[in-house]
Amino acid sequence: MVDMAWDGQSVSARQDVKERARALDKLRTSDNVFRVLTRTAALFVLLILSGVIVALISGSLPALKEFGLDFIVSQSWNPVTEKFGALAPIYGTLVTSFVAMLIAVPFGLLIAMFLTELCPMWLRRPIGIAIELLAGIPSIIYGIWGLFVLAPFLQQYVQPGLISTFENVPGLSSLFAGPPYGIGVLTASLILAIMVLPFITSISRDVFDAVPPVLKEAAYGLGCSTWEVMRYVVLPYTRVGVIGGCMLGLGRALGETMAVTFVIGNAHKIAASLIAPGTTISATIANEFTEAVGDLYTSSLVALGLILFVITFIVLAIARYLLLRIERRIG
Repeated sequence: MVDMAWDGQSVSARQDVKERARALDKLRTSDNVFRVLTRTAALFVLLILSGVIVALISGSLPALKEFGLDFIVSQSWNPVTEKFGALAPIYGTLVTSFVAMLIAVPFGLLIAMFLTELCPMWLRRPIGIAIELLAGIPSIIYGIWGLFVLAPFLQQYVQPGLISTFENVPGLSSLFAGPPYGIGVLTASLILAIMVLPFITSISRDVFDAVPPVLKEAAYGLGCSTWEVMRYVVLPYTRVGVIGGCMLGLGRALGETMAVTFVIGNAHKIAASLIAPGTTISATIANEFTEAVGDLYTSSLVALGLILFVITFIVLAIARYLLLRIERRIG
C-alpha cells in the first residue's frame, strides 16, 4: 500500500512538472511572437521612412544637378523658362510658422492655465470640448473660412489700421507696408495659429493637471498668488511637456497645406511686409504639382518636398536636443 501510494505521488509529480513545462513553453512562445510582432512594426516604420527619403532624393536629383546651390538661394520661379529657386517658399514657410507660434504659444498656455487653475467646473468641460473640436476641423474648412471671412475682415478693418499706425515706426513700417490685400503672410499665419492652438492647449492642460497637488498647495501655503504658482511651480515642473506640445504645433504649422494655400496669395517672391502675398513649400507643391509639365518642373517640386522634410527634421532634432538638456539639468 505504501509503495502504491508513493508511486501515485511520483506519477502526479511528473504530471505537474510536465504541465508546468508546457505552460512555460506556451508563455515563451507567446512572448517570442509578441517580440517579433512589435519589432516588425517598429522596423516597418523605419522602412517607410527610408522609402520616403529615397523617393524624395531620387526625384529631386535632376533639379539639384541642374541648379545646384542656386536652387536654395534663388527666388526665381518661372515654369516657362524652367528657372526654379526655392528661397521664396522656404522664407514663407519659416515666417508663417514663426508668426503662428508667436501668436499660438502664449494664447495656448494662458488657456491651459485658466482651465486648470481658474476655470469654474461647469465651464471647464465646454471649453475643453470646444478646443478639441477645433483640432478636429478639416484644414480645408479653415482655408474656406479664412478666404471668405477672415481675409475680407482683415482687409477692411485690421490691415488699414496696422498700416496707418506703424507707418512712421522704424522697422514696423516695413513689416506692415503696402496695400491691404486681405490675403497674405499675416492671414496665413493667423490661420496657422488657430490650427495649432488646440495642440498646444490640450497638451499643456494635460501636463498642468499632472502636477502633484501637494506642490501647489505648499506654494499657496507660503502665500504665493496663482500667477506665482504657475510661474515658479507648474511651468518649471511641466516644461518638458510644454516644449513637446509646442514642437508638435510647430511641426503642424510647417507642413500645413490646404488652409495656407487658400489665403497666402501664392506669390513666388520675398517681401518684407507681412501683409504682402507670399507662398510656402507645401502650398507651392499643392498648387502646381498637377500642372507640372516636364521632368525639371516636377523634380523641382519634389526637391521642395525634400527641403521641407529636412527643415522638419532639423526642427524636431533641435527640440529633442533641448528636451535632453532640460532632462539632464533636472537630473
